[in-house]
Amino acid sequence: MKILARLLLPLALAVPADAAASRLPNIVIVFTDDQGYGDVGVFGARGYATPHLDSLARDGVKFTNFHVAQAVCSASRAALLTGCYPNRLGIHGALGPGSTHGINAGETTIAELLKSRGYSTGMAGKWHLGSREPFLPNRHGFDESFGLPYSNDMWPHHPEAKAGTYPKLPLVENGKVIDDEVTPEDQAQLTTRYTERAVSFIERHKAKPFFFYLAHSMPHVPLYVSDKFKGKSQAGLYGDVIMEIDWSVGEILRALAMHDLERDTLVIFTSDNGPWLSYGTHAGSPGPLREGKGTAWEGGTRVPCLMRWPGRLPSGAVSDDFLMTIDLLPTIAGLSGAMLPPLPIDGRDVWPLLSRQPGAKNPHEGYGMWYAQNELQAVVSGDGRWKLVLPHRYRSLAGRPGGRDGIPAKYEQHTLTAAALFDLRADLGEASDIAAAHPKVVADLIAFAEKCRDDLGDSLTKRAGRGTREPGRLPNAR
Repeated sequence: MKILARLLLPLALAVPADAAASRLPNIVIVFTDDQGYGDVGVFGARGYATPHLDSLARDGVKFTNFHVAQAVCSASRAALLTGCYPNRLGIHGALGPGSTHGINAGETTIAELLKSRGYSTGMAGKWHLGSREPFLPNRHGFDESFGLPYSNDMWPHHPEAKAGTYPKLPLVENGKVIDDEVTPEDQAQLTTRYTERAVSFIERHKAKPFFFYLAHSMPHVPLYVSDKFKGKSQAGLYGDVIMEIDWSVGEILRALAMHDLERDTLVIFTSDNGPWLSYGTHAGSPGPLREGKGTAWEGGTRVPCLMRWPGRLPSGAVSDDFLMTIDLLPTIAGLSGAMLPPLPIDGRDVWPLLSRQPGAKNPHEGYGMWYAQNELQAVVSGDGRWKLVLPHRYRSLAGRPGGRDGIPAKYEQHTLTAAALFDLRADLGEASDIAAAHPKVVADLIAFAEKCRDDLGDSLTKRAGRGTREPGRLPNAR
């Protein structure tokens, strides 16, 4: 079906007038790993400066209510690249080195979407949508790729892993292993090497529209930083790592300026989920938000987001519209004149909201927030004001500090026994349950949750969704 759609695509396109009048926009997405809401200067970071990230806010739009679809590695990346809730695709949690499944060949990534419009496509960094050959980036629309197949802690040096838990960590280029054993010294160079690949790609493909996806391995633990930023912050190793990521963004912005591509390029910066709080001094900050990575509380799903496109996005604007990574693919499709994927997706074109057009409204009725094993843990109204957190178990430090020097503290398991309603406009920290005062809002959100369960299922209520699809699987693998 995907192949047929691509063959018919040139005949079916209706390119927007503004896109047809000039070069199609370049797209650069920088996606960091476990960077918290409070880990950018303009979002309140302390102990280190992020001048290049802050410049994106100054010259573009700061999004204060931007969310990932699931607050964990593989699932979050699946949502970003396909415009689908990850559970629609059968991608849950974080895929390990031994996983025999990954992204299905029938799904359409942003890279495949843009290749249909003649784009050059490349990526550097962490993939994590399947480490076996059928699931790698070069099989899913990327002309060039370089990086790790999964998280940088899935290796034999993990301090919390038993001997033999993980195989050697490989470095992969264009689907081929070029180094079968990434060392600690290699990890210290990852941010720099990824950045060099991004800059080189821009230089080599500046003559035609391009898409580059820079998925940094940092600041996921174990933390590593190059010598040029070691000890530079006032916030320990974590601050050093964020300063190097900021440098990376600056190098990309410099490359765009050097080749006079700034007004032709939409730059998007965000993170795959909130901070891994159990790691304490090696973790970031959720800012004013509750909890962190691995939860459906705001600290898990709400992430820093900055976008810049001179002449197309306003400068110095701030948006509090509820938006999610699933909305990026259909929005990019609209900007590039590409046809949407043949299979149903969940995101919507939110360009009127991104560009701050007067009167623009979110096209979603609401958003669902699932977690691993397909638990529907929360639903949010389309306007982003009301959030109903459904009964479920979640991990928490319960106010205790996290660990030190890369050794995590132990989480507690807490149970929410009844649905709790929060007004996110008045209570960003989700501290006060006001369900009793707003029965109509609760009833409306429960009705929406039922629609979510009918479509995508919910293991907490033992519901199977009618709209889910199978992930890609190796032959003879279950």
